[in-house]
Amino acid sequence: MSPVISSTAAPPGTEMLAVEWVKITRPGVDVMLAAVARPQGAGPFPVVLLLHGSHGFAQEYVRLARDLSGGGFLAVAACWFQGGGGAGSRFVTSIPCSDGPPRPDATSPEAMRIVQALLQAVRTLPGARADRVALFGHSRGGGATLNYVLQGKTVQAAIVNSAGYPKQFAQLSPRLQAPILMLHGTADSPADGGSPLTNVQMARDFESALRAAGKPVEAVYYDGSGHNAIFTDAGQYRDEVQRMRAFLQRHLRD
Repeated sequence: MSPVISSTAAPPGTEMLAVEWVKITRPGVDVMLAAVARPQGAGPFPVVLLLHGSHGFAQEYVRLARDLSGGGFLAVAACWFQGGGGAGSRFVTSIPCSDGPPRPDATSPEAMRIVQALLQAVRTLPGARADRVALFGHSRGGGATLNYVLQGKTVQAAIVNSAGYPKQFAQLSPRLQAPILMLHGTADSPADGGSPLTNVQMARDFESALRAAGKPVEAVYYDGSGHNAIFTDAGQYRDEVQRMRAFLQRHLRD
């Protein structure tokens, strides 16, 4: 059955974020909370779906969705799994979403089913251009984004921030169809929420594999930045938002 979208009240403490709150229900499975940030104007608008990292759904992703919407995109930050934690949790302000799916491995079939359901849902939002959709993922969300696009799934662009890059991703690089923007800190490590797979050399190796396969990739490496610097360094945040907007405008506009 297709996912169902319904309006819902803002979670406690998020009223000031000025977004539309919805629930995306996979009938008989789970309910995923999502924040919809709409640009000004009549639309229809290209869509970008944001997937959070292992630390869980948080206000910082809603803020990012709102800032991306300022570039003319219908931006949706979704709680794609419940709970969260780890070393990176101290960098974000959590938003509870206890009805969501259990946390999946980023490369699991269940993760792909979740992403597919969310994409199916956001394409039906009022004002959405169903044919112009991008994925953004941070950390575990970045891994799910990469796995989705490397499986040949159809989106028009992908952005990954502080993602993990297992060697099998490099081996799958010839399958990539969508242009991709990689954003990564050179000091990414487990100390602030990363893992051995988020080491900057893993990111560079994946970028090299994409280039060798002739795939469209842009990569930006932030010198000295850690796994969650997008949430802690205001200057880097502004730079990333600017780059993301420009990338999406190039690849989602007619």
